[in-house]
Amino acid sequence: MTVAGRTVLIAGATSASGRAVARALLDAGASVIVVGSDQGRIDALEAELPGVAGERADLTDGDDVLELAMRVHARVGDIDGLVHLVGGWRGGGGILGQTDEDYRVLERSFTALRLVSRAFWTDLVASPAGRVAIVSSTTVAHPTAGGANYAAVKSASESWMQSLAQGFMKADAPAAAVTFRVTSLAGLEDRLAASVVDLWRADAASLNGTVTVLGAD
Repeated sequence: MTVAGRTVLIAGATSASGRAVARALLDAGASVIVVGSDQGRIDALEAELPGVAGERADLTDGDDVLELAMRVHARVGDIDGLVHLVGGWRGGGGILGQTDEDYRVLERSFTALRLVSRAFWTDLVASPAGRVAIVSSTTVAHPTAGGANYAAVKSASESWMQSLAQGFMKADAPAAAVTFRVTSLAGLEDRLAASVVDLWRADAASLNGTVTVLGAD
């Protein structure tokens, strides 16, 4: 089994890692939907990677996400994969430096994960090869005072992924929820892209609920 012929949605696709993942999926024969919040960057990505289908949406807005799902279903049908790359970093200043503003910005990535995975849950359960993947951080295992907000949000995201994994198992679906951890994505974009493509080469049961550190070797 491969990703060829599968339909994969990338949330937060206009980042360097998003472009790398989209390119690798296209090269492997997948249909790719790229989603971002900036129409100009989406247009640029469509020009850079002919064949991707661009969609603009605020993934932290529940109504916007439901409208996105309806547009995607009308445009390409059900999806087989969701790669969640909505993220960012804010931190420093110890515990007292963990501002509410920084937390609200960071929390947007978790909110987006919740909303998008729920909107496409039925697709993923029904697919013969459903896959969901996120990029988390090694700070989840070793949180620091200066990155407390960041580690807390990443921990919540990983917990959500474990819940998705249990949901797939309970539904007896051939699907998998997978977490990749990195210290930094810089320089690992192609490694991430190859790892995403490989998700469809492995058995769902062996993948479901796994946490893999990229760049550890």
